[in-house]
Amino acid sequence: MLERIAARRADLDLLEEQLVKQLAEVRVERDELVVAERVVQRISEQGFGEYLSPAPPPEEAQGGP
Repeated sequence: MLERIAARRADLDLLEEQLVKQLAEVRVERDELVVAERVVQRISEQGFGEYLSPAPPPEEAQGGP
């Protein structure tokens, strides 16, 4: 019985490490999105909204099909 408890604790410790790492990655991405939102908002406020449109595919930009 003690071996099963120890094995489960080891499994949970590993899971905890993975979740902590994943949470850190999520927080970093969320912070990056906050910065991106601020940039987009400032660009819009300054009247450069046309630069927020997605660029045309490379073929169209080069006069392709």
